[in-house]
Amino acid sequence: MAETAGRVRAALSGLDGRLEGLVDAGLRRARARKAPWWVVDAVFLAAAVVDAVLDLSGATTTEITLSLVAAGALVLRRRFPVLTFALTMPGLFIGSGVVAASIALFTLGERTSRRWLMLLAAVVQFVGFSGFVVGPPQQLDEIVVSTVYALIFALGPLAIGMLVRTRAVLVDRIAELRASRAEERRRGAEIALSRERALLAREMHDVVSHQVTLIAVQAGGMQMAGRDDREREFARTIRQLCVVTLQELREMVQVLRASGGTDREMAPQPLLGDLDRLIGASGLETSVAVDLPDTLSQPVQRAVYRFVQEGLTNVRKHAPGASVRISGRLHREQVLVDVVNGPPRAERLELPGSGLGLIGLGERASLLGGRLESGPQPGDGFALHLRLPVEHVPPEVAVGAPPRG
Repeated sequence: MAETAGRVRAALSGLDGRLEGLVDAGLRRARARKAPWWVVDAVFLAAAVVDAVLDLSGATTTEITLSLVAAGALVLRRRFPVLTFALTMPGLFIGSGVVAASIALFTLGERTSRRWLMLLAAVVQFVGFSGFVVGPPQQLDEIVVSTVYALIFALGPLAIGMLVRTRAVLVDRIAELRASRAEERRRGAEIALSRERALLAREMHDVVSHQVTLIAVQAGGMQMAGRDDREREFARTIRQLCVVTLQELREMVQVLRASGGTDREMAPQPLLGDLDRLIGASGLETSVAVDLPDTLSQPVQRAVYRFVQEGLTNVRKHAPGASVRISGRLHREQVLVDVVNGPPRAERLELPGSGLGLIGLGERASLLGGRLESGPQPGDGFALHLRLPVEHVPPEVAVGAPPRG
């Protein structure tokens, strides 16, 4: 008996695994082959029309008309979800527009983020399905059944629509997060490679160049003190080869120090003059008041640029649609730069972040003798503050744009 029970359990477990595999395969295929939008709309419209037509017997002309209008209104659901919902309500209260009203409520939850509007629509849907408008049930069991069904039809489509919208937003945010992490990994690899090349450049400069220089000096002395022309010619050849080798070493050292991880020299790094292009490309509503001279040292200018860049990136990720205020000035031998954003104007989903961006900015500021401060602002805003000591370079070698206002 125990052996038979074990076989039955094993068979059921195997069947459960096969069924689960079939369902997973079907879901993967459905996600990979997403139906076109017009096919989905055609199915919704056909279901609403069938619902209206099945209840034609015994219906008045007004009821038939309102039911068909409710079904036809679904054609507008993607562009005008609120209007579509409003057009289906007469069919729900008077005619036979149950399916059309449910699809319209689902669309409202999928395509709008105004909570008060969704709550109002759910209440209207509840009243329409409960039958209170036409006439309340007389028996207690009928009241309970009507209320339960009304809650299901009022909250179910709305919840499914909100779930679909949330999933779409999450997919976009996760894709953005993956791209951001891939970019961070790529930058980390470039930084590691750049450090290795800088170390190699220092070794070549401090050791190899020094030794080749000594060889050239010794060859020069041998050329001057040679006993015959053959020895002097031999020494001159060695000295010339040393000079050529030193020149090639200098070029190799320059390439290694300028390399950013590719087989060619790194492009010029952005400075203060590139802020306008960065801010314009962000697509955010920004107010800019940056008044910093182009005589600041290039490390300071690059730090300011990267600080603003990271601030704008954080606003796009964590406060979509928020307005941003960017300011920069000199005060008591310090460079003060602030990036302050207001509350988000679009829906925000809190996703985990690596935090490496702010950590990297803090390390850059510390290396330059400054500091980075960040924190929330009243009204669900956020602020970043960069403080760096002033480092000027002579005007004749300054690189960048004229002072910005």
